[in-house]
Amino acid sequence: MDVKGAIVVCSSDRAEDFALTAQNVEQAGGSGLIFAQYTTDTISSTVDYCSGIACVIVDAYISRRICQYTRDSSSPQAKIEPSSTVTGKKVLAPKVASFSSRGPLTDYPDFIKPDIAAPGANILAAVGDSYATMSGTSMATPHVAGIVALLKALHSDWSPAAIKSAIITTAHITDERGMPISAEGLPRKVADPFDYGGGNINPGGAAHPGLIYDIEPQDYNKFFRCAIIKKGPSTLAICNNTAMLPAYNLNMSSISVPDLRGPITVTRTVTNVGEVHSMYHVVVQSPAGVKMEVCPPVLVFDDANKVRKYDVKLSPMWNLQGDYTFGSVTWQNDRQAVRIPVAARITIQDFYAGVA
Repeated sequence: MDVKGAIVVCSSDRAEDFALTAQNVEQAGGSGLIFAQYTTDTISSTVDYCSGIACVIVDAYISRRICQYTRDSSSPQAKIEPSSTVTGKKVLAPKVASFSSRGPLTDYPDFIKPDIAAPGANILAAVGDSYATMSGTSMATPHVAGIVALLKALHSDWSPAAIKSAIITTAHITDERGMPISAEGLPRKVADPFDYGGGNINPGGAAHPGLIYDIEPQDYNKFFRCAIIKKGPSTLAICNNTAMLPAYNLNMSSISVPDLRGPITVTRTVTNVGEVHSMYHVVVQSPAGVKMEVCPPVLVFDDANKVRKYDVKLSPMWNLQGDYTFGSVTWQNDRQAVRIPVAARITIQDFYAGVA
């Protein structure tokens, strides 16, 4: 087919076909490409692969409308206009990029991973002696590292676990309008803790989290039999994967139970780093198929009581071979909301194929 000077409409189920299609259309003398694919909202593709022709990516619905127009019109026409940028409140953001790492953690599913989401798409980055927009998890890392440095400067006595807790428990899971954060990929969906951990990072909130989930270094030895071995300049940790205690009882700022067969109780400890005299009430969002109860439902802090424990009882509502579902435990008062994500999977057999 002769496509010289024409705008080509092409569709594919695979996003990776876009680059090859754009190259073929350009080499054939086409003036533009309308590429239809399953919605992924990938903006960078047109920048990376369409330097020689005008390109646009549309979803399947728009593609059908375009095709219907070409069938109904005896002389279909398309217009190429200068590109425009949509910013501010007209854009649904933030979103979890399709390239972002996803959970569950294979070796230790008792911990929710990732911990947090941070900006990593189309970031202005230093490249050699110049600058370029780049995307990837490595672009998100400096954001988190910088926030950690600021938190350590503000709270010099906080441990790494305390800083991590502050970041996770104050993260956003909705945008400023209350719309849920979506996760890009196939298919696009509402994001869950295996997409963003605690949520989208919130530096201002992390500076004053109210409560923290702290972990002393020796606490890890209760859950992992590890020996520290020095070999020359290197230090190695040799660990036995058989834990002394259920790993989900480590005082993480999240709860993950990958093998829920009957009622279990998970214990967490919180430390008050906010107002000395304060009271928090619990808000429980149970994972689907799981009954979750928190005791006590109220935590009271004062000069003499800065640390409080609470129990989370998770009970499967049915006897089935299930999949991960998600919920949360939030301690809140009129000033603070301290939220941790919860993941649970009901199981009845040891040998099964599970999916995230």
